[in-house]
Amino acid sequence: MLPVLESLIGYNKATLAADAVAGITVGVVLIPQAIAYALLMGTPPIYGLYACLIPLVLYAFFGTSRQLSIGPVAVTAILVMSGVSQIAVPFTPEFTNLVIFSGLLIGILQLALSFLRMGFLVNLISQPVISGFISAAAIIIIISQLSESLGIEIPNFDYTHESIWFVMQNISSIHLITVGMCLGSILIMLILKKWKRSFPGALFVLIITTIITIVFDLKSKGLSVIEDVPKGLPSFSIPEMNYDSVVALIPSVLTVTFIGYVGSIGIAKSLEMKNRDHIVKPNQELLALGIAKIVGAFFQAIPSSGSYSRSAINDEAGGKTTISSIITVIMVIISLLFLTSFFYYIPKAVLAAIILVSVFGLINFSEAKHLLQLRRREFIVMIITFVGTLVFGVEKGIFIGVILSYIFLQYYSSRPHIAELVNIPGTQYYRNINRFSGAERSSKYLIIRFDDQLYFANTSYFKETILRYVQKRNPLPEFLILDSTNIHDIDSTGLHVLEDVHRYLEESGVQLLISGTIGPVRDFLKRSGFTDTLGIQHNFLNIIDAVNFTENKTVQKNSLEVAVQHNQKRSFLD
Repeated sequence: MLPVLESLIGYNKATLAADAVAGITVGVVLIPQAIAYALLMGTPPIYGLYACLIPLVLYAFFGTSRQLSIGPVAVTAILVMSGVSQIAVPFTPEFTNLVIFSGLLIGILQLALSFLRMGFLVNLISQPVISGFISAAAIIIIISQLSESLGIEIPNFDYTHESIWFVMQNISSIHLITVGMCLGSILIMLILKKWKRSFPGALFVLIITTIITIVFDLKSKGLSVIEDVPKGLPSFSIPEMNYDSVVALIPSVLTVTFIGYVGSIGIAKSLEMKNRDHIVKPNQELLALGIAKIVGAFFQAIPSSGSYSRSAINDEAGGKTTISSIITVIMVIISLLFLTSFFYYIPKAVLAAIILVSVFGLINFSEAKHLLQLRRREFIVMIITFVGTLVFGVEKGIFIGVILSYIFLQYYSSRPHIAELVNIPGTQYYRNINRFSGAERSSKYLIIRFDDQLYFANTSYFKETILRYVQKRNPLPEFLILDSTNIHDIDSTGLHVLEDVHRYLEESGVQLLISGTIGPVRDFLKRSGFTDTLGIQHNFLNIIDAVNFTENKTVQKNSLEVAVQHNQKRSFLD
């Protein structure tokens, strides 16, 4: 329950020093990002800093990743903004309350999934869907920052192309000081990032541009600044809750729950593989993220997730344990207590620049190219998810991607690979005839291998294909050997079809032989009575035994007994 205790075994001054350096380094990156992402989420900047307190402390105690840095992130921000803006106006007290309430709901859902041991549910979202969605979300985020980076007041449109069209129509209205501030900040941050990744370029730019804004009084010249940021720490506050809000927030809550967790666990796993000094436990991660959001919501924290950039910085700066997150929290507390008056003059254009630099890398061109070369159907899923997210919005876009993934999955599962096997000359191996064209068929037997579970979705294809292979033979073979090595499960529909195939073959004078059946399938066939119907003498451990039987109709008795070995013990759902 408290993985931090394990990480503290053998904790010493050297480890503390490493954690302190990493925590301070992450803190100087987190503070400007938290302010920027709070604005991206449609809330006042102070709530971004509040999200860097209680959630980080709780994750430090309950999380299993020693380098994962949580807090406000761009993708979570745009997801929450997209969902909550459907029922409230951004930057209003009602909107902020709904954002905090959505964080509470996300935390409750993640906690429930943890208790139910359902961390595996994240596997329902494939990598191409995530890549397509995040790439599109990055573009949506970029477009959402056009107002702050160009100094143009852009209405809240439903679709991204409407915002682009509005900017094109009003390009002459851009505020040059704002544009210059944004572009200059981006350029400096990119240069600093290329020079030294761990250097806090965002904080450096934030300080310099704020000083410039004060010295040259750029606010009076039309440069937009964030203005008042309350001083002090958040107080305990219960978010306003009602049934209608819960119903309205469900789509965005579900989306953020899964996308946020997938991102966090992906980052945690990559750091685990790199450092090999701890083990990331998915269900415990759900617990940690859930508790962080639930308790954080009562201290005015907006939803947070794992950040790839800050986690990488934490790792590169030498962070050894989650104590580095505690150091980061201390940095944020100091800022809230003593530096909020300085925040007044932070240019919004610089915050937009911080967001833009952060999300540029989320547009995954390399993944698209890789999938195009590797597996085109996954490339299609990624592109359609990408386009769907841009055209229909973030929630509908990921839904489109998930549905399309399962359409492809069911299509290919309903038409699995089936191969006719032949003996490779001079060996005892039997392989696909299409890969070894020099091998010759036997007129006495036909060997078919079915490479999937036999269940309701593919039974028709199974039956049609086998009958087609048999009917193509002239004269008909005496035996059909079904290599069931790769049939890892059979349902009741599959059993009925297997019985139909057996019956058809018997009527045609062809004897069905089965080889290589794995244990759980043998148990099922025995319970169903099919093993006895087929006959123990027609079940074999491997293809070689089955072929030998076709030659002399004999085989060792103990081999037959092993081939039909079965267990009586069953699970509840078996």
